[in-house]
Amino acid sequence: MTRRAAIAAPNSYATEAAAHALAEGGTAVDAAIAAMLTATVTEPGVISTLGGCFVNVWQPGQEPLVVDGNVEMPGRAMSADVRGKGLIEAASDYGGGMVTYVGPGSVATPGMLAAMGWAHQRFGRAPWAELLQPAADVARSGFPLSRTAQSYLVLVTDTILAWDPATRAQLTADGGAPQVGHRVLAPELADTLEHLGTHGAASAYRGDVARAIDADMRRRGGLLTLADLEAYQPVVRSALRSRLGPWDLACNPPPSIGGPVLTALLRLLAATPGALDPAEVARILQEVLDIRLDRIDTAADLEAAGAELLATLHRIGATGLPTSPSTAHVSVVDEDGAACALTASAGYGSGMTIEGTGLVANNSLGELELNRLGLHALEPGVRLASNMAPTTARRDDGAVLAVGTPGADRITTALAQVLTHMARHGADLQDAIDRPRMHPRRLTDGSTRIDHEQDAQIAAALDAAGLDRFEHPPSSMYFGGVGASLRDAGGALTAAADDRRVAATLVT
Repeated sequence: MTRRAAIAAPNSYATEAAAHALAEGGTAVDAAIAAMLTATVTEPGVISTLGGCFVNVWQPGQEPLVVDGNVEMPGRAMSADVRGKGLIEAASDYGGGMVTYVGPGSVATPGMLAAMGWAHQRFGRAPWAELLQPAADVARSGFPLSRTAQSYLVLVTDTILAWDPATRAQLTADGGAPQVGHRVLAPELADTLEHLGTHGAASAYRGDVARAIDADMRRRGGLLTLADLEAYQPVVRSALRSRLGPWDLACNPPPSIGGPVLTALLRLLAATPGALDPAEVARILQEVLDIRLDRIDTAADLEAAGAELLATLHRIGATGLPTSPSTAHVSVVDEDGAACALTASAGYGSGMTIEGTGLVANNSLGELELNRLGLHALEPGVRLASNMAPTTARRDDGAVLAVGTPGADRITTALAQVLTHMARHGADLQDAIDRPRMHPRRLTDGSTRIDHEQDAQIAAALDAAGLDRFEHPPSSMYFGGVGASLRDAGGALTAAADDRRVAATLVT
């Protein structure tokens, strides 16, 4: 019997893949995996299969856990003199202007497939091959380029997409910027996905796919080797817990950055008495983000730094604090109350298509914001920093929620505001997602301003508090793309998604 579920995903191909997994006897976890795998095909540039992810699972009657499939530093079989090599600087207008590094030297050890394989073995019921088949089918038959993917690809056509002939042929239109609706065909990628379906996720780490990755990296001078792929293991951790109103929330723990920062925000918002006006929320967002930038992002030990942040907040108590679009998310909640929130990232994309596979590699080693100690500074095997914060939650009356968003450092602030609107202000799911958002931004001169979407109440509150602000248009893509699924106390299923990015929802 097909299990009913609420699904929020980047596009309708992904929600249909989730429905296919459920029809094959699958669980909420199967549905989330199938949806994300299809998104790696249908949102090119935004996400790819050779990225990293976090899978947050909360089963009925069990404690929530997070499968850490984030990328890690490669180079186990390489000498130190290769560090700093294989990197290509790429500047674009994305996000108001950014510089990242691409090329073979930017590719970290991918963990997405390993984490998905572990989660499927533990929580899945559908055949593994059926989770990959919808992704393979759409890669083979082709699909029109979405507005989200096109808006990114058009900015990187002459940089990230330019240096590798295979990538350029696949993701540009005769070498130029693609348009919305441009038809993308990826038969070689379809073959690889079907191979992974037959041989399992392990093929990407110890089989034919792993050997193809290793051979291309050796030919082009990357740090990633077969030794790194063979050594990679997903790490299963207990979720970080916090309370906000009637909700018990579970986030990904250190060494992720996103989970601890979101937990810190939620705990401070919960400890702040009375009504939360926009200025008070902005102050809390700013103080936690300041701690992150000053203490966590540059810490040598991210796990210890995350724990220190939470310990500091525990000591502060109710007094308050002293004065890579390149991510995708899927949320699934089923009729039995199982919740799965899955966020994945491949950075801005390395521009490198692994020869013979159709797989585009990540550029996580070239993301400056995730490598604040320096590019190639970590030891092999160390997990990189991550903003991802997939969240599951249970309300005191039995309601169940899965929620998350893309959006780099706006992930935590977007989720904190959506959850606050639900838990403190009584907003329903869609209304909580639709409400205007804020985000503190550290400027190059060291000052902080509050970026916010156009809203008279927010503007008046920030002005009255003397906070520097910058106004964005309504529903700006800058503030993320939250997707959430809910089973309410009576068992009714609902899915909701942002109009800030192209997205799709489905209730089966």
